[in-house]
Amino acid sequence: MLDLWLKEAQIDDVALTYKIEKTLIRKQTKYQDLAIVETKRFGRMLLLDGIVQTTIMDEFIYHEMITHIPLFAHKNPKRVLVVGGGDGGAVREILKHSNIDKVVLCEIDEDVIKYSKEFLPEISCALDNPKCEIFIGDGLNYVIEHKNEFDVIVVDSTDPFSVGENLFGGSFYKAIFECLKEDGIFIAQTETPFLLPDLVKKIYKDVEIAFPIAKIFLAGIPTYPTGFWSFTVGSKKYDPSKFSKSEVPFPTKYYNKELHEACFVLPQYIKDLINK
Repeated sequence: MLDLWLKEAQIDDVALTYKIEKTLIRKQTKYQDLAIVETKRFGRMLLLDGIVQTTIMDEFIYHEMITHIPLFAHKNPKRVLVVGGGDGGAVREILKHSNIDKVVLCEIDEDVIKYSKEFLPEISCALDNPKCEIFIGDGLNYVIEHKNEFDVIVVDSTDPFSVGENLFGGSFYKAIFECLKEDGIFIAQTETPFLLPDLVKKIYKDVEIAFPIAKIFLAGIPTYPTGFWSFTVGSKKYDPSKFSKSEVPFPTKYYNKELHEACFVLPQYIKDLINK
């Protein structure tokens, strides 16, 4: 019997390995190499260009934190844009909020949506919700062409090395600012501070230039390099670290009211990194 292992080498001198049971789909799409595999420890796993995007076992951490933080910080979000996130996990969490009228999912690679629906139904289950509009196209162009339309923007992008590269940087965050309404909030996944500290710092500084309020928080995600991941929030009005409601009105697995504020309490080395 073959002993199959997946090796993820996102960083030149660090690699992660996973025991593979079988490959469910592998395809070179118009934009990237897409694979969904069955792993022994983490269940089904989505990879793009050989880099783990999400798994059945730990996806709830990432998707809850990238959505509920801005949605519970905002006083009354109605319209939400998700840039990237074709697996549908962010949309699923956003639509748990009863006050949401519409979610637009802007995904450049329609095959990510197609195969997530087929092989990751637990994650993609809300993509057919009538409140969800799917737009296939470039995220940067979309935000430039839709000014003052959204209360919250979630940038659920791949890493800044290939198809997701233009979803990082000062010009993109300025376009995000203009796409948001006057009290809007934006959030992005912003990589590992252990392995990519200079990138984390640059993103934070770019967001700080674009928004009057910029904050960074951390979450533990086992299948992301080092398991220690950063998210950066830009807000026009509301303090993103403040929980604006009385309670969380639906079940969660990771996020809660106390964690909302606690996750913004940073280790000293992260403070030092972003304040240099």
